[in-house]
Amino acid sequence: MTIVCTGSIAYDYLMTFPGYFKDHILVEHLDSISLSFLVDSMVRQRGGTAPNIAYSLALLGENPLLFGTVGEDFGDYRVWLENQGIDTSGVAVIPGLFTASFFANTDRSNAQICSFYPGAMAQASSLSLKQLVKKPDLVIISPNDPGAMYKLVDECIELGIPYLYDPSQQLIRMERDEIRRGVLHAQSLFVNEYEFELLQKHSGLTPEIIQEHLQYLVITRGERGASIYAGGSEIRVAVVPPKQILDPTGVGDAFRSGFVRGVRLGLDWKTCGQMGALAATYVLEQKGTQNHAYTINEFIQRYAENFGDAKALESLLN
Repeated sequence: MTIVCTGSIAYDYLMTFPGYFKDHILVEHLDSISLSFLVDSMVRQRGGTAPNIAYSLALLGENPLLFGTVGEDFGDYRVWLENQGIDTSGVAVIPGLFTASFFANTDRSNAQICSFYPGAMAQASSLSLKQLVKKPDLVIISPNDPGAMYKLVDECIELGIPYLYDPSQQLIRMERDEIRRGVLHAQSLFVNEYEFELLQKHSGLTPEIIQEHLQYLVITRGERGASIYAGGSEIRVAVVPPKQILDPTGVGDAFRSGFVRGVRLGLDWKTCGQMGALAATYVLEQKGTQNHAYTINEFIQRYAENFGDAKALESLLN
């Protein structure tokens, strides 16, 4: 079998307000705030950590299995994902519920007022990896219903399935022992540098203990690239300069996809990190988390332009 991508599956509803929120917030009346903003535009984008990761994996030649719960409004999304080469047979529809939805209203200063409706995602713990016909090579555990994340960790341990642990924004919802168990049994851990500090605070784990238990640790550092810790060494990877910056949402998901694809091909850590960096830049250059596109030949060519020798990536073509 292949890679199983677990995590949120959602629609993103993105709105723009032509003014400034701060002009309409009365600090002296915060205890009775009541506001409604007439927006100029709204678009619905396909989102969620699991399909975001699966999408870039598919662009790079994988055929990942999406695993999660959705609502009755998922039909068009499913068709689109299948057309991109993503297996959605692991996606369960929960009757009577909507797919998880993220609502963001952005003003002229890029300030945001957001809401997240979990919808069918709240039922994600009803799924079990034991229902899969074949044992996966890897399970990616990304932000999801906390109960589902804990169950997935338990099942991966029980079934002997390697997993990539990516708790990120759910760290604040997870208990100390849950975080420790997720980290200490993982094959790898992916976090940004703020999340890494938060993880240490909430788990009591030190960087040394974390690295000792993992095959590799990846910490993304925004404009300063990323650090890969493996075999007692740190490998630094620079970002790929974008042609334009339109939307940072989903950049981390694409980085994971590029990195994991490199690992699957047996490439060295630095090349894996550079693949992640390039995959991330493609997302940064577009609005939306799944609106970028490239052929494998285009990916290899741009890799060569930024990092030099791309001979190792020719295995992508096989």
